[in-house]
Amino acid sequence: MNSAKAFWEKPLSSLDRGEWEALCDGCGRCCLHKLEDDETGELFPTNVACKLLDRRAGQCTDYAHRKKLVHDCVKLDRNKLDELEWLPTTCAYRLRWEGKPLPDWHYLISGSRETVHEAGQSTRGWTVSEVDAGELEWHLVDRPL
Repeated sequence: MNSAKAFWEKPLSSLDRGEWEALCDGCGRCCLHKLEDDETGELFPTNVACKLLDRRAGQCTDYAHRKKLVHDCVKLDRNKLDELEWLPTTCAYRLRWEGKPLPDWHYLISGSRETVHEAGQSTRGWTVSEVDAGELEWHLVDRPL
């Protein structure tokens, strides 16, 4: 019997680049704009997606060049996850950083890239591109980050 841990159960610091990238569940929620209250620092989610997000697939359409095309796109750094309070509470990176398991709908558990959408955890069906959105204040949503 093989008792080796699956890579997604290992400490984040031990993952290679491929394993790190594979943790992404494809929800696309980290690519949604958030508004921050200047006085309290509280974050408020919107339904407005980055122009590069394929909102149906939950993937960046130009991942390799995203930092050049979207100046405020944040690269996830495994050593700075504690600074990324805007990550969705269901995000695999956040969950593993907090020592929690991946949800059943994560493709590494379910075996299907569709389960994130079926579970209602992705951007599919309720978001709009920033290209079409207008003012972010009109797009606040009552959804958890």
